[in-house]
Amino acid sequence: MYKILIVEDDSTISEQIGKYLNRWGYETACAEDFENVLQQFISFDPQLVLLDIGLPFYNGYYWCSEIRKISQVPVVFISSASDNMNIVMAMNMGGDDFIMKPFDLEVLLAKVQAILRRTYSFQKQSSVMEYGNVILNLTDMSLLYQGTRIELSKNEFRILQILYENAGNTVSRENIMKRLWDNECFVDDNTLTVNMNRLRKKLEEMGIHDFILTKKGVGYQLAAKDSSE
Repeated sequence: MYKILIVEDDSTISEQIGKYLNRWGYETACAEDFENVLQQFISFDPQLVLLDIGLPFYNGYYWCSEIRKISQVPVVFISSASDNMNIVMAMNMGGDDFIMKPFDLEVLLAKVQAILRRTYSFQKQSSVMEYGNVILNLTDMSLLYQGTRIELSKNEFRILQILYENAGNTVSRENIMKRLWDNECFVDDNTLTVNMNRLRKKLEEMGIHDFILTKKGVGYQLAAKDSSE
C-alpha cells in the first residue's frame, strides 16, 4: 500500500483528499505541525507528498527543499498560485508535478496514480533512519543534522547503521567488526577504534555531542535521544 503525506493548510481540503485517496486503497496522513513538516515526513515515510505552497511558518518551497536533502520521493505541489512563476519555482525546487486549485479529485487521483507508477516502476524508494533528529540516509551514505549534511565513509556509515538498528541496546565490538570486515579474520582490533574516533570527530564538527557511548568491556550504543538535541 502506497502512503501519501498531505501538507495542506486548509483542513477541509486535506480531509477531502485523504478520504478520497483512502477509498482507492492509499494510506494517507495530514500534516498537523507546520513548523516540523520534515519530522512528520520522516515518521510517516510516505511514497508521495502532496504539498501546498502557502503554509504557516515556512512555505511549500522550503519544505520541498528540506525533503530533497534526504529523499527523492515524488512531491506534487497543489496551489491556487498557479501563475507561470510559481509553477517554474515549484519545479526548480524539486517538485515533480503541479496541480492547480480548485481541482477535481478524479484528476488528482489520475496524477497520483501516474506519478507513483512512473516512479516506482523504475527506481527504488529512498530510505532514511532517524534517531534524536540525526538522520542517516541509507541511499547515499550521508548524515543530516539541523540542515547540515556530511558524507560518511563506508565504515563510518556501517557503524552508524548497526547502532541505529540496535538503538537502545549495546552492540559488542566483535559484532561490529564482523559486520564491517566480514571474513577478514586478521583485522587489528585497533582498526575499529580508529574508525570510531574519526566518526565521533565528524559528529562533533556537526554539533552532535556524545552521540555514541562506549560501554567499557562490552561495546557501543547510541546515547539517549535528547543527548543529540
